[in-house]
Amino acid sequence: MSLRVGLFDSGLGGLTVLRQVHAHYPHSASLYLGDTARVPYGERSTEEIRSIAAEVVHWLRQQGIGVLVMACNTSNALALDVAVAEAGVPVVGLIDSVAATLSADRIGVLATPATAASGAYRRAIHAWNPDAVVVEVGCPAFVPLIEAGELQHPELRRAALTYLAPLLEKKVEAIVLGCTHYPLLVPLLQELLPADITLVDPARAAVQRLGPLLASLGDLPEGEQLQDPVLSPLLASRICVTGCPRAFAQAAARWLGSEPQVEQVQLKRQQA
Repeated sequence: MSLRVGLFDSGLGGLTVLRQVHAHYPHSASLYLGDTARVPYGERSTEEIRSIAAEVVHWLRQQGIGVLVMACNTSNALALDVAVAEAGVPVVGLIDSVAATLSADRIGVLATPATAASGAYRRAIHAWNPDAVVVEVGCPAFVPLIEAGELQHPELRRAALTYLAPLLEKKVEAIVLGCTHYPLLVPLLQELLPADITLVDPARAAVQRLGPLLASLGDLPEGEQLQDPVLSPLLASRICVTGCPRAFAQAAARWLGSEPQVEQVQLKRQQA
């Protein structure tokens, strides 16, 4: 199968985007790269993130993808232009995709420190709603705990309470999950938040943009392909990592429902 959709993230988080791709476009094969040798991206410098993005996107381009989804908010915030220049195919970003869909006037954003410091969400939201109040909070504790599978750890709950405090103080109406790892925290966040605050996953908005792009590559709309047999989404996907494939496969089973086959790949440069 032609690998139509390429996705990348620093680790497990982008699998939340891959799940959305599987759900909406089961006939389109995908390639996922988790750069686990360098996870997390969110505390790296802008220069490092832009260099990594160029390297990762170059590798994905070499694999023959037809469209690229930046399944990493940090790279999206700091290196979207790098990805566009390197990809050679259409690039779908999370931040601009979701910004166009938000109707709330008071919006919180939970993100990695690098994404929050960049102000990328604020700029994108203000492009659609200049009067919106946008509060961006960097959450350094989240990704390491999620990658370690510590979703019930007391430290995670304490961190969540700390990060939510400034958003509640500003009376936000919606909170954007500005890191693809964070949808795994929805049960915890819902427990800690008032019921009238909406949690927004940018992956949903980004994946909806794929339909016309896949059609431009010759794919029929999914509704016209329902008579054709569909491979299991995991069989129709190639999943690669730059770190340990066995550890990733075991952890990914919690995200994808079953353990995928994972291969290790070497990019030209991997820094600790």
